[in-house]
Amino acid sequence: MIRATALAHYLGLFLLVLAVSMLGLLAYTLWWGDPGPFRYSFLITAGVREAFLLLSAVWISVSAFGGLPFYFSPHFATFTDAFFEAASGFTTTGATVLADVEILPKALQFWRCFSHWLGGMGIVLLGNAILPLLGLGVMQLYRAEFPGAKSEKLKARIIETVLALWKIYFALTLAQYVALRWAGMNPFEAVCHTFSTIGTGAFSTRTASIAAFNSPVIEYVLIVFMLLAGLNFTLHYWLWVEWCPKRFFVDLELRFYLLVLAVSSGTIFVSLMWQSGYPPSLALRNALFQVASIMTTTGFVTDNFQNWKPLPQLVLLALMFVGGCTASTAGGLKASRILLLLKVVGREFKRMVERRAVFAIRFGNQVIPETAIQNLLNLVYLSFLVNFVSCLLLAAAGIDVLTSISAVAATMFNVGPGLGRAGPSEHYGHMPTLAKWVLSGCMLGGRLEFYTFLVVLTPAFWRK
Repeated sequence: MIRATALAHYLGLFLLVLAVSMLGLLAYTLWWGDPGPFRYSFLITAGVREAFLLLSAVWISVSAFGGLPFYFSPHFATFTDAFFEAASGFTTTGATVLADVEILPKALQFWRCFSHWLGGMGIVLLGNAILPLLGLGVMQLYRAEFPGAKSEKLKARIIETVLALWKIYFALTLAQYVALRWAGMNPFEAVCHTFSTIGTGAFSTRTASIAAFNSPVIEYVLIVFMLLAGLNFTLHYWLWVEWCPKRFFVDLELRFYLLVLAVSSGTIFVSLMWQSGYPPSLALRNALFQVASIMTTTGFVTDNFQNWKPLPQLVLLALMFVGGCTASTAGGLKASRILLLLKVVGREFKRMVERRAVFAIRFGNQVIPETAIQNLLNLVYLSFLVNFVSCLLLAAAGIDVLTSISAVAATMFNVGPGLGRAGPSEHYGHMPTLAKWVLSGCMLGGRLEFYTFLVVLTPAFWRK
């Protein structure tokens, strides 16, 4: 039996946190101009099987209520567009329905990027810093938010873990803001792009994204911080807080993450030089930036890769599925899961040769239980099943095959730009209403790792 009263109580607390965030933006809009969208949104948000249902309800609610500033502005035609933009922001996807971002007032631009920053660490963890103070247990939510292969507690108490992670998050945010100011960005654009980068989202203050700045220094600063945001935050803790470099550099997921980045960047670099005739310095810049942007699921753009040759486009599409590291702000299947899948495939080849032997799968010094491997295979199967069904729905709405496949991948794995009519120089505003709701569901499902989002739709969940 679902405890509806408790669920409503917890959800109300989360919405109160969101309302407080809007209240800060309300003060900001009083300085910049019309506070109407945030005034109405604050008033409505403030007035208004436990962990899984709560997580799903929280993410849907923050998208609905967080989209109110968009809905009350004249730049979003329907609630569908407002919900899509907000879901894209809080899930750190960065897909937009806007053809021209620069027409937005500064307050709405700030809110878009700030939603990335809030959603990056997870709106649940934002609430977790408050709920324990009220005597409420949150370990279930922590595990559901980071259900990857190797998330771990850093402290004995969950509140201490959450606070440690938030300190790192704030430190990275401040460091990037200073770096972008040094690189030449003005204060407003520096803070907006910092929010988006640390949250690994693609919202920018410019319609052309990072390409509008045409600055190698800004691009390299963003490359560094995109890669840092895509790392497991427990590794940040061991390196920066506990100062344990050995534990940082021996991590298998980190090594695999960097290996994929290096191989992908090298492949695209060679392709851009030999097939497209780019000069070496520009080819290297574009290869490093787009690989870092797509694999960390940030989604910033410095070049229209829609015009690249098929090989680099296919590499970028594959990187959408890989994603960043477990317990990072990045989306995707996660590097550790891909590495475990490779180990599972390798074990099957060994079994074909030595049929009577028993092979355990290790992740570093840890033996992975068979139940964890089965859960991993189930998750991958579910991901591709949802991907296929979503592509069918988009095709039924009249969207071409390339756009359907890339748009679903880009939203499901929280990347933002895809290919075709969802490419880096395009937007999602032209898509039918059905497609926007399907893709909104993909963004929410991908952010919650599918199980959390879909389990509440099963009859068995409601019978218990």
